[in-house]
Amino acid sequence: MATSRVDSTQAANELIDRLRKKHGSELMFHQSGGCCDGSAPMCFEVGDFMVGSRDVKIGEIHGCEFYMSPEQFEYMQHSHITVDVVEGRGSSFSI
Repeated sequence: MATSRVDSTQAANELIDRLRKKHGSELMFHQSGGCCDGSAPMCFEVGDFMVGSRDVKIGEIHGCEFYMSPEQFEYMQHSHITVDVVEGRGSSFSI
């Protein structure tokens, strides 16, 4: 049985669609490795962020691959991430 480690809300999916349309490219996510509350999913156009050879693909959200470092995966491997958006200035999310 496959384990779901990441998903996204409808609001996040709608924003991803708007970004795809605006920039004309596909997107990908990488979980930043900040400490404490500084770790956040970062959104990039495919090709703008070089995924490391050891980075772990933990899943996809709305057709976008989602990666994190192996060290962070070791720590978070039993967690589930839900990507969402909020009005105004969010605390640390990149899109």
